Amino acid sequence: MGGKIGFFDLEKHFAFYGAYHSNPINIAIHMLLVWPIFFTALLILYFTPSLFSLPYIEFSSFGINFILILNIGFLLALIYAVFYICLDAKAGSLAAFLCFICWVFSSFFASQLGLSLAWKVVLAAQLVCWTGQFIGHGVFEKRAPALLDNLSQAFLMAPFFVLLEALQSFFGYEPYPGFRVAVQAKIDAEINEWQDKKQKLIS
Repeated sequence: MGGKIGFFDLEKHFAFYGAYHSNPINIAIHMLLVWPIFFTALLILYFTPSLFSLPYIEFSSFGINFILILNIGFLLALIYAVFYICLDAKAGSLAAFLCFICWVFSSFFASQLGLSLAWKVVLAAQLVCWTGQFIGHGVFEKRAPALLDNLSQAFLMAPFFVLLEALQSFFGYEPYPGFRVAVQAKIDAEINEWQDKKQKLIS
């Protein structure tokens, strides 16, 4: 089975992101910090109003009660989830499930914290996570983050990239046979091209 083309070309997306994340320590840092960024973004978006006056969903189970709001946070999680499933049905379904889990749990924590405390928690978490990633790039990768070259692709691909990287590393998962070899070839070619341009600028 081959890859998809166009906007859902997983090889292209993964190779782009992978070219900026080839150092093992930098990859590990991103594995730890990318999903908390997504989670805390959903947490603060909990306080946005419902889209088109959609009804709230009341969650009540195991003595826990809170409200799920179909707002911008929900829409963001939905967009990410659908995009990941379109990229790869298996790993994408797992990523979509994690997006849903993040939305539910971030809603719970936001409802418990309240806006006055939530934004402080989110700000602290975002600062720590972003600082960690910039250190990963500056100290270990020695290359600027992908978001400086393609902001939307970097933000959209980051959670799926680290998940797929983990599935490959720990379970040998491939979306289809030959995926890893094909992507690595594209990553190597992109890194070589970047190094050539860097060397020309220096000389």
